[in-house]
Amino acid sequence: MALARSRRGGEGLNYWPGFVDALSTLILSIIFILTVFVVIQFFLQQELTGKDTALTRLNAQLSQLTDLLSMEKTSKADAEAMLLQLRASLATAEGDRDRMKSAAEGAGAGLSAAQGAASELSNALEGEKRISARALAQVEILNQQLAAFRRQLAAVEQALDASERKDKESQRSIADLGQRLNIALAQKVEELTKYRSDFFGRLREILGNRPDIRIVGDRFVLQSELLFDVGKAELRPAALTEIDKIATALLELSTKIPADIAWVVRVDGHTDVRPISGPIFKSNWDLSSARAIAVVQYMASKGISPQRLVAAGFAEFQPIDTGTTDEAFRRNRRIEFKLTER
Repeated sequence: MALARSRRGGEGLNYWPGFVDALSTLILSIIFILTVFVVIQFFLQQELTGKDTALTRLNAQLSQLTDLLSMEKTSKADAEAMLLQLRASLATAEGDRDRMKSAAEGAGAGLSAAQGAASELSNALEGEKRISARALAQVEILNQQLAAFRRQLAAVEQALDASERKDKESQRSIADLGQRLNIALAQKVEELTKYRSDFFGRLREILGNRPDIRIVGDRFVLQSELLFDVGKAELRPAALTEIDKIATALLELSTKIPADIAWVVRVDGHTDVRPISGPIFKSNWDLSSARAIAVVQYMASKGISPQRLVAAGFAEFQPIDTGTTDEAFRRNRRIEFKLTER
C-alpha cells in the first residue's frame, strides 16, 4: 500500500533509467573483469605451452646427443683396443728383430739370411707403425668429436636451466595472481556479509517479531503455510503482502550495495520428508522447486532484477528438524531467502 501511494505521489520522478544505467555499468564491469582474467589465463597458458614444447624439443635433442655420444665412446674404445693390439704387435716385432740381429752377429754363415729376415721384420715394423699412426689419428678425431658433443650437451643443459627458471617465474606469477584474486573475493564476501546483516535487520523491522518468520544463520525463513496451501505452488493472496515487504527491503538495499559486488538473493524451497502424491507434482523435488520459482517470479514482477534472483528446490533433504512429529514436519516445510554471492 505504501508502495502504491509512493507511485501515485511520485509520478514526476522516474528512477527506472538510473537503475538500468547502474545495472548496465555493473554488467559491463563484470564482463571487463572476466575478459581481463580470461586474457591473462590465455597468455599464461600460451607461455606454458611454449615452454613445454621447447622442453620436449630440447629433451629430444639431448636424447639424440646422448645416443651419438654413446656410439662415439664405443668407437673410441674399439680404436683404443686396436691401438693396444698394434702396440703389442710392434713390441713383438721389435723383439723378434733384436733376436735376429743377435743371431746374425753370432753366426757368420747365416748372416745373409738373417739380414733378409731383419729386412722383412723392418718392413713389417714400418707397416705396423703406419697403422699405429692412423689409429692415433682416428683416436684424436674421436676426442675432438667427443669434446664438441660435450660442448653441445652443456649448451642444452644451459637452455634447459633457463627454461626451468622461466617456468618457475611463470608459476610464481600465476600463484600471485590467484592469491590476489582470493583476497579480492574475500573482501567482497566480507562486504556482502555486512549488507546481509543490514537486509535481515531491515526485514525484521518491516515484518516484526513473528513465530512463523525467523532468521536461521545467514537465511531468512518463512513457513510454507504462510505462503502456500498444502500440496500447492500458487502463492496465497495473503502471502503477497509479506513478499511485497521483502521486495521493498531488497529494493532499498540494492541501491546501497556497490556495483562491483556480484550478489543475488537465492530463494530455497523445502518440504518435509513425507512423499507427495498427486497428478501435478511427482515428487517433493517438483513441489519445492515450483514454490521457489513462484516466489522468484513474483519478486521479479515487483521490480527486483531477475539477474539478482535464483530459485532452488531442496525437497526434504535439508531438514532443520530431524524429528518425526507434526511440529518437526511443519518447521521443515519452509521458504528461505539468502543474500549471497553469485
